Amino acid sequence: MLSRAAESIYWMNRYIERAENYARFMDVNLSLIIDLPKNLTEQWQPLVRITGDDALFESLYDAYSRETVVEFLTFNRNNPNSIMSCLIQARENARTVREIISSEMWHQINELFLSVKDTTMIEHGNLSDLYRDIKNGAHLFNGIMDSTLMHNESYHFANLGRLIERADKTARIIDMKYFYLLPRVEDVGTAIDFLQWSALLKSTSAYEVYRKKYGRMDFRNILELLIFDREFPRAIHFSLLEADRSLHAISGSPVGAFGNAAEKEMGKTIARLSFNDIHDVVKYGLHEYLDDFQVRLNCLGEGIFHSFFNQRQ
Repeated sequence: MLSRAAESIYWMNRYIERAENYARFMDVNLSLIIDLPKNLTEQWQPLVRITGDDALFESLYDAYSRETVVEFLTFNRNNPNSIMSCLIQARENARTVREIISSEMWHQINELFLSVKDTTMIEHGNLSDLYRDIKNGAHLFNGIMDSTLMHNESYHFANLGRLIERADKTARIIDMKYFYLLPRVEDVGTAIDFLQWSALLKSTSAYEVYRKKYGRMDFRNILELLIFDREFPRAIHFSLLEADRSLHAISGSPVGAFGNAAEKEMGKTIARLSFNDIHDVVKYGLHEYLDDFQVRLNCLGEGIFHSFFNQRQ
């Protein structure tokens, strides 16, 4: 498979997954604000912080508010990671590989792009509808890909991009709650803390799964589910285990061994997840643990680039 085609498919799915995740935490934050006590200030800055684009935001806007953050993360084309920019880039990558992907995939990307293209800053009630449509459109695209694309190298590059992006955003959402969102230390264990942990679970579609598996809210169990669970599709560990299978399917090397830089970095990252648990995270520090994971994920991304995309064909 041509490296440029593989890279386009990989990034097409990363951008679709990124747009979906942005829609997730934006929608949940809008709902959370309704439930919070009126004496608490709305929290919008953390949503920009977890994307890593706070410097760009501050160069474009004077303050963090509902209007500026929604516009920046949803519609602003000057922000390369806004939902609109992600869909533009996903569509452009899809256009370059139209002969490889199915026509149904191409049509769904177009529909998703057009659903946001002509939208501007609208009323709060309609924003929730918009974010729901983006999430549903991304889910539909993933379902179409799974059922219409040959499960060969093309599929595995697409799956690899989707799952690495998912692991990255799950880690960032957890870090947002623990490191940024809580207004005061004395609120730990209160109703406000409960609401925010519930919002975090909802932003990863994990609320019902958590309630069925653990019942009462406990931050240790929440972190165990979202970081280490091997069965929940949006957990970091699950995402990387599945991404590893696609990585080895591409290279043909056996799972558990490595034949290139990408497989080596993936193995090291998964090993740390496999032989850690929530006690190690608490001892190390959650923010520090997630920060270290982000560094490892960046090394994995570089390994994928040098192993598969660096040599143009």
